[in-house]
Formats: sequence, C-alpha cells, structure tokens
Amino acid sequence: MEQATRTPKQASRPFDMDVKAIRAKARKDIESGAVTDTYRADRQTVLKLLNEALATEIVCVLRYKRHYFMARGLNAEPVAAEFAEHATQEQDHADRLSERIVQLGGEPDLSPKTLLERSHSEYVEGSSLMDMIKENLIAERIAIDSYRQMIEYIGEQDTTTRRLLEEILAVEEEHADDMSDFLAKR
Repeated sequence: MEQATRTPKQASRPFDMDVKAIRAKARKDIESGAVTDTYRADRQTVLKLLNEALATEIVCVLRYKRHYFMARGLNAEPVAAEFAEHATQEQDHADRLSERIVQLGGEPDLSPKTLLERSHSEYVEGSSLMDMIKENLIAERIAIDSYRQMIEYIGEQDTTTRRLLEEILAVEEEHADDMSDFLAKR
C-alpha cells in the first residue's frame, strides 16, 4: 500500500515535547553555547557569510564617515547629517553581526589587511557631494542584493541569523531610498 502524504488533519495533531530528552541533550557539548545539535545550517558557510557582511558594514562605516567629514557645498549640511546617521547605523549592523558570529562559535574577522577583499561593497571616496551620494547608493544596492541572497541561502535552517539579516536588509533599503531621494533633489 502507498504511504499517505501528510494531510491537514495530521498537521493538527497534538503537540508533544520530550522535555527530558531536550534537557539531556542540553547537558552535552555545553562548550558549543547557543549551537545545539538541532542547528541545521552549514555553520562554517554561515560564519563566512556573516564575516563578509561584517566586512561590508565596516567598509560602509568608513565610507560614510569620510563622506560626512568631506561633504561640502550648497545644501551639504542635511546630506552630511544623513551620512553620519548611516555611519552609526552601519556600525550597529557590524556590532550585531559580530555578536551573532560569536554566538555561532566563530570569531569576527576585523583584520584591516583583508577587509576590502571580504567586503561586497567598495570604498570609493568620491570627489563631489553628488559622487558621494551616488557611491553610497551603489554600495547600498550591493548590500541589498547581498543580504537578499544570504537570506535566501539560509532560509529556514537558521531562523535567528535570517531574522538578523532581514532586519539589516530593511535598514539598507531605507538607506538606499534616502540616497535616491537626495539624487532626485539635485
């Protein structure tokens, strides 16, 4: 006889949790911290992705900070203020990514030697306010596509990391919108 596929009735069966088994498993490998044997993602790949995202965020912080200090010209003040705000938010992203890397048993790679190699975005200084706005918009668009691909890859295998990346993605989309608005006003 063919094996039946799961029906909505079966999906609504009573929830039963084996608390004793969960307690026993929690006592094993306690040096692994938050990573239990139910973690389904490829942890090394996730750590690599998170360290690349971390490098990208740090490069963005540095670029935004430079642009903040170098913004000159008519109406530069509100643009510079936006650059400063974005730098602060990108630093928050870097901090949150670093925390998650440590939770997963990894080490945040903050080495300046390889920062640009690991970053998805580039560090472009820009010679005018308009160039700076464009370069930040380009970098945000790169970050948006990178985060979307990471989120798609991780899927349901690591919901905590996925949620973190989704939250960062939402802010990156806001940043791109801000830069786009400045371009439209010029």
